[in-house]
Amino acid sequence: MIRVLVVDDSAFARKVVREVLAASPLVEVVGTARDGLEALEKIAELGPDVVTLDLVMPHLDGVGVLRALGAAPAPPRVVVVSASDAESDLGVAALEAGAVDLVRKPTALATGRLYELGGELLAKVQLAAAAAPRRHPPAPARPSPPADAPAPRAAPHGTRLLAIGASTGGPQALTRLFAELPGDLPAPVAAVVHMPVGYTEALARRLDGLSRLTVVEARDGLELRPGLAVIAQAGAHLRVRAHDGGLFASLGLEPSDVPHRPSVDELFASAADALGHAALGVVLTGMGEDGLAGSRRLRERHGRVLVEAESSCVVYGMPRRVGEAGLALAEAPLEAMTAAILRWL
Repeated sequence: MIRVLVVDDSAFARKVVREVLAASPLVEVVGTARDGLEALEKIAELGPDVVTLDLVMPHLDGVGVLRALGAAPAPPRVVVVSASDAESDLGVAALEAGAVDLVRKPTALATGRLYELGGELLAKVQLAAAAAPRRHPPAPARPSPPADAPAPRAAPHGTRLLAIGASTGGPQALTRLFAELPGDLPAPVAAVVHMPVGYTEALARRLDGLSRLTVVEARDGLELRPGLAVIAQAGAHLRVRAHDGGLFASLGLEPSDVPHRPSVDELFASAADALGHAALGVVLTGMGEDGLAGSRRLRERHGRVLVEAESSCVVYGMPRRVGEAGLALAEAPLEAMTAAILRWL
């Protein structure tokens, strides 16, 4: 039985979330809270396994709750329930602060449409309950390169693209990784992370603020050069294509009958076809097997694949599947992943 605390400043939203979760025989709703301060009190009193957390609340917002929980020895896992595009920056900040996942409300109004979030919310609460209650150290502030730092340089006989795939726990992992990657990385970076539509632009902005690389949300036709990292747009596949010696981003909606759009498999497969041995794929934390077929294509085209070790994964699903298939050349915990990437580059 998964013990859940529901936190929202809207009485109607608390009612809806409580009802949809209580309808499952796997969930016991142990209480509710109306704001962040009451949430911290109820967490200490009731010890829930999972907290569903609103972001915009009086007294203490959702990000503040997550930061307060960061000091706890065994904090509950948190699923953020976000209301609108206006909260996208807060949503990304919450994921970076340790929230396991995010569910977007179909409306910010107190209407019956809120019941539409029921199936997704229940699935993500169950996923959160099974996730490792780990938090990565906060990323350092954006470093300043020394005055004589070399300009980003291409590696004509080496890796021409670093492709990264992540799902649950991905924003936390990318935050740590992008803060550590050097500004003179000899290959551009293309990353897919499973997030709701409307949040990847905010993620790119936040990563750009802490990375030596320039980080943007991917645009169709954008040329990928060393020193640049692109984050796939939620809702569209990101692929890469080679043309006249250059490498370019390509966005598309097909295939639509896949579990995730963007898909790590689509990015990795396009990198394999465009670059062969000059592509390096990295599979980070996440549930499921997105990235498995793409990693297989990379290896068939003599590309290379690294995976995150179980010890640092929020959910050890995607890396496990790639590793068990014998497709990973190496694995590393997140704190050693930058060194592993630079070694294999």
